[in-house]
Order: sequence, then structure tokens, then C-alpha cells
Amino acid sequence: MSNALQLPIIDLASPDRFSTANSIRKACIDHGFFYLVNHGVDEELVKKVFEQSSNFFSFPIEEKMKLAIKNHRGYTALYAEKLDTTLTTKGDSKETFYLGPLADGLNQWPLEEDLPSWRSAMETYHQKVLSAGTKLLSLIALSLKLDEDFFWKVGALNEQVGVIRLLHYPGSGDSDSSSEEIYGASAHSDYGMITLLMTDGVPGLQICREKSKQPQVWEDVPSISGAFIVNIGDMMERWTNCLFRSTLHRVLPPRQERYSVAFFMDPGKDCIVECLESCCSEACPPRFPPIKASDYLEERFRLTSVKRFDSKNLGGVEDKMAEVEEDCYGQIPFAVHHVKTRNGIIFIK
Repeated sequence: MSNALQLPIIDLASPDRFSTANSIRKACIDHGFFYLVNHGVDEELVKKVFEQSSNFFSFPIEEKMKLAIKNHRGYTALYAEKLDTTLTTKGDSKETFYLGPLADGLNQWPLEEDLPSWRSAMETYHQKVLSAGTKLLSLIALSLKLDEDFFWKVGALNEQVGVIRLLHYPGSGDSDSSSEEIYGASAHSDYGMITLLMTDGVPGLQICREKSKQPQVWEDVPSISGAFIVNIGDMMERWTNCLFRSTLHRVLPPRQERYSVAFFMDPGKDCIVECLESCCSEACPPRFPPIKASDYLEERFRLTSVKRFDSKNLGGVEDKMAEVEEDCYGQIPFAVHHVKTRNGIIFIK
């Protein structure tokens, strides 16, 4: 079941910061998703990034696999990830490319001779979206009755953060004779602070605001030209003691080709994430113990089961994915609910 949904629109350039912060608070409580406009990321830059993304994904699979994912950076092939591990299908109908913080030297880059403008476009986009995301986090801090520089003070932004994820959904054509349930991206929630998503306008994104309600109600999220679709991640939900929603979402398999670019903002590795006093009370005590961000993320990676597939699902390429670490930076299957792990880390989803 699916209904159309109009999300709140947040103006990042509004001079009335407190009114904007209040609007963000309501959006994060009610939806966990909102649109962000006047964010300062130039339309021409966005267009260039989508063009460069398309150029890379148009390469033969053999060329793309030369940059297969390593250290959470690089290429993952079609069907190589399955974000909802409860599904019995072969994997999500998408291919991706990950680019992390620019200063740590871990990113993989296509050869300059193959894609001359690729690296400069991605680096500029990373810098611009990181700036917009940092401004947005200041407003989120205000919305929680905190100082604007709260996320700086606690170390969430004291080091290079931000991961770009280029996504390509090939499309199924006008008809799909397969009876197998395959998604562009199966149901999941993001596990960082916030995600800023730009799409090419092709529909497919859906959210489910009540994860535990059966049957689940899925609502279509239409795109607005030039606007980011922003969502709250699991670690922000944890900070706010579940006041803000880390909302379940998925992408239906598009009939036509679809591209999007996600930007994940995760806290610095030494940042301590603990339930905020302003989000706790005698009636609503803290649901989570304090935890260092790197420990939380490491445990999330351990719990993430991303299936890698054999060569017949990789276009005849040698099964290089079997040699690649299980790696899905920025997302976690929604199937992890109410878990206390062997390391004492509690997830309440």
C-alpha cells in the first residue's frame, strides 16, 4: 500500500533561524524526512556530478570492478548489496560508488584520462554539501534547545566527515516478467546523523513512518527540483532518545533508469553519543547508554550482512566481490530491532 506524501520544506537561507529550527524539529518528529532548499549547492555543480556519475556507470563491468570497494570506498556491482536481509531475493537492483572524507587518502578515483573532470566535480560537491550539512546541524542543535555549535563541542564535526554515495538503478523497462520481489534499495534506515539526498527526479523513494505497524504503510516521496531530501539517521535518533525519527525507507525498482547521490554525515570517531537531557524525562528515561561513535559504527558493520554474489550476477566477471570485504557504508538493514549485542551495545528500532 502506498500514498503520496508532501514533506515539509526547510529554507536553509532563512534569516529567522529560530523559526526554521522549530520547523526542523516538527519535521524530524513527525516524518524524519524533509526537503532542504536554498542550501548553497549550485545547480550546475549538481548537474555536473550526475553527468560524471552516469559516465562512470556506463563503463563495462570489467572496468568498474578495477575500483571494487575497499576500505569503504569504491564500486559495488548490481545485486551485490541487500539492505533488507530478511528478503530471499538475490539483492538490490542498483550499483554504487562510495567516496569518503577527502583528506584521509583512502578514496579510489577513476583514471584522469578516462574521466577528466570526475575527481574535481566530486571533490567540489563533497565540500559544498558538507558545508550545507554543517549549517543544517547547527539548526538541528537549536531545534533541540542546544547551542548552535553543540555538534562541534562534542566532537561530531572535529574531523573530516561526509560520505558520498553515487547510485545507479538500471531500470526494468516497460514490463518485468519476473515474479521475484526485487527492490532498487530494500527497506532500511541510515545509521549516521543526517543524510542529504539529491535525485534526478525519477520516482521510486518511499518511506514508512511506523516501522512496527502492520501492514506497513509506504508513502511515495516526490522530488522537488534542486532540493535535497534530508533524513534523520539512527545515531541522531539515539542522541534524541527517539524523539527524532530515523525513518524506514526503500526505493522501488524504477521502470526507467534512475540516478541519485546520497551524502551521509556521521559523527567523528571519538565523539561520544549519549541521550540528550533535553530529550529525557522521568517519564521518558534514556533508552541507550553513552557510546563512542566509532564503537557504534563498528558494531553496526558487524551486524550488517551484505550478501556478495557470484559471477553470473556480475555480468560474467570473475567473482572478485568474494574477495571484497562486506561493506555497506552509511546504511543498515531495517531487520535489526531491539538488539543487545555481545559488546553491550543496545539498538532499539
